[in-house]
Amino acid sequence: VAVTTRLLVSHLSGIRHYEKDIAKVKEEKEKANRAFKLTKPYQDKEQKEEGGKGIEKTDAVKPRKEHEGEVKSRNSKPGKRDKEFEQEEYYLKEKFGSVIESLKIFKNDPLFFKPGSQFLYSTYGFTLLSAVVERASGQKFTDYMLKMFRDLDMLSTVLDDNEAMIYNRARCYVYNKKGRLVNAPYVDNSYKWAGGGFLSSVGDLLKFGNALLYSYQAGQFKNTNDKLLPGYLKPDTVAMMWTPVPKTEVSWDRDGKYAMAWAVVEKKQQCGCCRQQRHYASHTGGAVGASSVLLILPEELDPEAIDAGLVAPPRGVIVSIICNMQSVSLNSTALKIAREFDKEKWSQ
Repeated sequence: VAVTTRLLVSHLSGIRHYEKDIAKVKEEKEKANRAFKLTKPYQDKEQKEEGGKGIEKTDAVKPRKEHEGEVKSRNSKPGKRDKEFEQEEYYLKEKFGSVIESLKIFKNDPLFFKPGSQFLYSTYGFTLLSAVVERASGQKFTDYMLKMFRDLDMLSTVLDDNEAMIYNRARCYVYNKKGRLVNAPYVDNSYKWAGGGFLSSVGDLLKFGNALLYSYQAGQFKNTNDKLLPGYLKPDTVAMMWTPVPKTEVSWDRDGKYAMAWAVVEKKQQCGCCRQQRHYASHTGGAVGASSVLLILPEELDPEAIDAGLVAPPRGVIVSIICNMQSVSLNSTALKIAREFDKEKWSQ
């Protein structure tokens, strides 16, 4: 078989996640699918009823199994543990000198399926991607990324290195089995810098979102290109990154598909006065003692306003939430916030 970078970036490679037992992974996926099938008829019924009244439904029904750091239900009680956080490898304390060195954790393990045939979220897939960057660039992945963060003016984004003194670093918390709040345990993230090894701030994540949104929209301003600076990425590159990939799925929003390192929901409305689905891109994050989300809701630009030079990129709503608590579901909250700001803009 061949494992390409495109398969890695869309979690279609077959490389395992933290769970080594493929039978357990299949069992969890089947449970999640059964739970989704049970809730879908009620969701469809609600959408039809509200569609007839002209009411927009914004809450997507969440499946029981969610990815890295997401709680299984909004009604989860404190102390209810996500099975992912019960995996031993989540709490590794070994320090690796390079991401290529850390590949030894999983490089001899069998693939769970033929690459390209199924979707399985894999942090180790991104560890392999970072090793590709390390070899292709000829420098350490961490050095490569820190230079990129400087280019983007993300000066508060650093490695989550336990030994380093990092100004304003937040303490992280978890609920124990008794439902009591305790300090998160020590871990070393050098085995997964690309999949959960950076510390950042809300402000830096907003800068990152704006840089992507600017790059995405800059190509639409064809008549004013001489007045605009180029985006950090080419418009076609961001459009490709935000194009849903077949056979993928998104645990935190079943309306979406996985694209290239982003979850994407496409614009859709099946019937008049029914639920309207806006195009947006997002990604949640989970670590030992922390949860996060970055959501980008691009504005639907008016071609006449663009040609007249009345607007300039970036145009849209970007929401960033960082929480120093493990297993907090944040995507639906971020989407509600984005929709409120979007409504406010159009009401003016």
